[in-house]
Amino acid sequence: MLSNLWQAFKNNSTLRYGVPMVLLVVGGSFGLREFSQIRYDAQKLKSKVDPAIADMIKNKEKTTLELEYEKIKDNRFEEWDNIRGPRPWEDSKSYQDQQKIKTSMKT
Repeated sequence: MLSNLWQAFKNNSTLRYGVPMVLLVVGGSFGLREFSQIRYDAQKLKSKVDPAIADMIKNKEKTTLELEYEKIKDNRFEEWDNIRGPRPWEDSKSYQDQQKIKTSMKT
């Protein structure tokens, strides 16, 4: 019985070539749909706007260079000191202690 089915499968070109082709086309469409969905989900995540920018868009204020200058004008940058962070091979706690000692000696 099984050998008769196998003989029929081997002799019938529709079963031999048509069924695998239909399965490939139908299965491929489902596969492409899943991969396309991943692409569109990634684009949605990429296109999310930074909250600070979103607030500016909502307020619809005109931002000019002069307005931004007025915001930071009162900050005292002369007293600001650039302190380097620890390197990956350095112990961060001991490095911070050294920086505190150096800072206290300057003042």
